[in-house]
Amino acid sequence: MTTPPSAHHPTPEPTRSARAHSFNAAAAQYAANRPSYPPALFDAIEDLTGRPLTGTRVADIGAGTGIATALLHARGANVIAVEPGDGMAAQFRRTLPAIPVIRGTGDDLPLADDCVDLVTYAQAWHWTDPARAVPEALRVLRPGGALALWWNTDALDVPWIAEAAARTERHFRIDVSAEKRNVNARAADPTGLLDFTRRTVRWSRRVPVDTHLANIGSHSVFLVHGAEHTASFLAAEREHLLRTFPDGFVQEVYEVVLLLAEAPA
Repeated sequence: MTTPPSAHHPTPEPTRSARAHSFNAAAAQYAANRPSYPPALFDAIEDLTGRPLTGTRVADIGAGTGIATALLHARGANVIAVEPGDGMAAQFRRTLPAIPVIRGTGDDLPLADDCVDLVTYAQAWHWTDPARAVPEALRVLRPGGALALWWNTDALDVPWIAEAAARTERHFRIDVSAEKRNVNARAADPTGLLDFTRRTVRWSRRVPVDTHLANIGSHSVFLVHGAEHTASFLAAEREHLLRTFPDGFVQEVYEVVLLLAEAPA
């Protein structure tokens, strides 16, 4: 373990901007190890919008390495991606060369008015300023279109996941469970312009311990706290995990939280 910073020389808390940009240096790790999303999520989107994704014009914002973009495309959607980060956009192009990706942010979308049926944010809305991003989404949506936001959140009712979250909180001095508490309509849209419906989809995947560690290591809290501080945590975490999963495979359990709101017709 690293020595805690002294009271006289505290480690500065990483800025929100630093956390948002931290993924660019770890884009390949992100693409290789982050969890995907279950088919039931896209079934829920189709159910709430009342139309199939096939043929739907979609703008996937904060597309990252293209995990959600690829799944939307596979469902038959006509997708264009928007991504601000150099490293993430470069990885996106390597992974999905046939799908266009435009550089930009949700706060100032590089898209025309009334050009898409669905705007999606997979694991990305929290990097926006909702007071700007909501009006921008409404601007580019066609009448009757929809804004869909979703997050893979840890299933904290699973004992080993709750214990791992507590260890992360102690090591990095953060509130891991705040992620789930903050996924709500009021936080998503402080403007009050939208009426969100919430759905939750539970799913899991079984992955090698190394994949699980690389997954959690690709989160911004790990990326911005320094290699030594992160490495010490991951080494200890490996020991905890192997005691829980002696066969070397981790059963990750997630709840995808989906918020969807329709634009005025």
